[in-house]
Amino acid sequence: MRIAIVLNTSWNIYNFRFGLVKALLTEGHEVIAIAPEDKYSAALVELGCEFYHVKMQNKGSNPFKDLGYMWQLYKIYRKSKPDVVLQFTIKPNIYGTLAAFPLRKLISNNVCGLGTVFLHDNFTAKIARSLYKLSFLLPNRVFFQNEDDLQLFVDKKLIKERVTDLVPGSGVPLEKFQPSPFERNEKFTFLMVSRLLYDKGIHEYIEAIRLLKKAGKQAQFQILGAIETDANLGVSQAEVTAWEKEGLITYWGTTDNVAQYVQKADCVVLPSYREGTPRSLLEAASMAKPLIATNIAGCRQTIDDQINGFLCEVKDPQSLADAMQKMLELSPEALQAMGQASRDKMEREFDEKIVIDKYLRIIKSYEILRKRQAQKKNPLPQPEPTPTDITPQYA
Repeated sequence: MRIAIVLNTSWNIYNFRFGLVKALLTEGHEVIAIAPEDKYSAALVELGCEFYHVKMQNKGSNPFKDLGYMWQLYKIYRKSKPDVVLQFTIKPNIYGTLAAFPLRKLISNNVCGLGTVFLHDNFTAKIARSLYKLSFLLPNRVFFQNEDDLQLFVDKKLIKERVTDLVPGSGVPLEKFQPSPFERNEKFTFLMVSRLLYDKGIHEYIEAIRLLKKAGKQAQFQILGAIETDANLGVSQAEVTAWEKEGLITYWGTTDNVAQYVQKADCVVLPSYREGTPRSLLEAASMAKPLIATNIAGCRQTIDDQINGFLCEVKDPQSLADAMQKMLELSPEALQAMGQASRDKMEREFDEKIVIDKYLRIIKSYEILRKRQAQKKNPLPQPEPTPTDITPQYA
């Protein structure tokens, strides 16, 4: 079958859906990658995909630009002729569905997280929820990354429960993110891996650091991730520079090799307001790192509290600081045990193979459905009975 994978960046397809693409190609399917072009687009072609560039506005919601994005997808779907469309993230889910449905494509969406759509109640968020309600009447299957998000969509009547399914985030390739021999840093090191968005809890992290320093706690505090250019969504470079001058954090910027920074940390922290299933925590846990995250949808699925990490309250710097202090005061043996519990949990619940298997099974069901549709449209002629086919009337 011809299968389109649609995302908001080529980087996202290559880094988070690499295993799925490889599995589909190995199964003999043709894969069409559709996303804005970046340096990973060529890598997708080298992997064996067809690639189609599409322009899209990742931030905000401009109705005219979003309709333009939908029209681009419609033309690409019509030209590339996929049998199945697999869409991820908000805009591909909404506008890709509206583009694919008139062309009678089989559609599977993946709700990777709710973003700000359900965190705020402004005009843009209300429009997005209305579009979800319209577009999610149409897919054949919608995957959610945690039970909370699935139930929210069902409760708000944005989707029929019969078309829903759960996957453990994007999963984590366990063979890629391997633990290193345990070694606790001489100066305990906390690392936050995230875009520097307000909704990721960046200010709570900074305030928790101030509380710990005020209490005389000695540790290193690091941040790895892109600075947000939209001042309404995240912090500026000037703020980050000021935090560094204040001696609060070390900012590492961005990298294509997150693992090398995670490997050198003692604990990975994410005080987010809402997630699908955060890949940063999955990767860190796979590398046998203890975690600290907020007790909210998406994050709580990655932590068995006090087993492989600590949960803290959302938007509560003191609760975060308390969790960080507990982690800081663990003995090396307890810290190592927590890290091993993280790795065990990833092997048990979040192996990328679980996600890939779900997609391969749904693709198989679509193959069967397509064959049945083709047979109904063009039934095969039935052969004339031969003498051996005729049941004798008399014995």
